[in-house]
Formats: sequence, C-alpha cells, structure tokens
Amino acid sequence: MERNELYPIFLKLHQVNVLIVGGGNVGLEKLTFMLKSSPNANVEVVAPRFIPELVDLINKHDSVKLTMKKFKKKMLKKRHMVIACTDDLEVNKRIYDLSRERYLICNIADTPDLCDYYLGGIVTKGNVKIAISTNGKSPTTAKRLREFFEEIIPEDINQMVLNLNEYRKTLKGNFEDKVQKMNEITASLKNKE
Repeated sequence: MERNELYPIFLKLHQVNVLIVGGGNVGLEKLTFMLKSSPNANVEVVAPRFIPELVDLINKHDSVKLTMKKFKKKMLKKRHMVIACTDDLEVNKRIYDLSRERYLICNIADTPDLCDYYLGGIVTKGNVKIAISTNGKSPTTAKRLREFFEEIIPEDINQMVLNLNEYRKTLKGNFEDKVQKMNEITASLKNKE
C-alpha cells in the first residue's frame, strides 16, 4: 500500500528568501496562498511580464518584490526555496536542475516529479494551523478537507491555545511532569466513546 512519506514543516517565510518564477495565473495562485498564510513572506517574483492581478497583489505587500526580467541562474543566489510556474516546461526543468545543484528546495507547478515539496491545503484559526497533504494526488480532496476543518474547528480555539500557553508557563517540575499535566488538561479534546 502506498503511503504519504512527506514530512510537514512550518516555515517562517519572513526569514526565508523565496523566489517565484512566473508572472501568470499560476504564479498569482502560488503567491496568493503563500501570502494568505504568511502575509510578510520574503518573496521575489520574476517574469518578463505579469498579469495585472499579480502586480496588484505584489503592490499590497512590502515584503514582495517584482522583477520584470527573464529568469537567469544568478537569481538563485541567496535563496532558500524556489517555485517555478512558467508556461515553458524547459525553463521550469532548468530552474529545477539549477536549484538541485545548489541544494535549494524547489517546486515546479503541476509537475510532481519535479517537486521537492508540495503546497498543501491550510486551515488557520489564530495560532492554530493545520496543513493537509494528499501526497500531490488530489488537490480537490485537500480543498474539501480544508473546508471541513474550517467548519468544525471552533472560532474560539485561539483563546484556548493562549490560555493553555499561560497555564503552561506556571507549571513547575521537569519536562515529563509538565507534559503529563498538559495531557491531563487537554484530554477532554479527544473524542471519547
């Protein structure tokens, strides 16, 4: 049986240098979802031309830079992650190969074989964030799961998180004692049958 072996992480995109190559609808989609989750993401978007909606989005975020040029390999300097979403598969493949040579993680839109990571569905309620992956198999399923979790997670979950954080700061004892106490307090969150 196939299983999802992806390792989920939560990146501080305001501390990471991201390059998006592509100024069309897919570039707009990638940047929109990135900024929805991380509004201060440090991103440069490169393309010889941009759709107006992408320019409008970039202009609303000081941390995003627009560069109206064709991709050059020197643009990969001082980057941590790359997304290529041009309409030219050869350009995308070149970006992927150059990224791999530099040990950069890279995502080539709609080309799972040329992805070191996928951009999954995300649910955010205050400090609570849930990432959803279908291993690149079904973005529609990830979308439906996101909608489901957005409905069932209570709006006041953030207040509970803040309260538990304050309580955790008051706990005495070693790490194991603190974990046990927090587990006792949060046990009611589990569905008991």
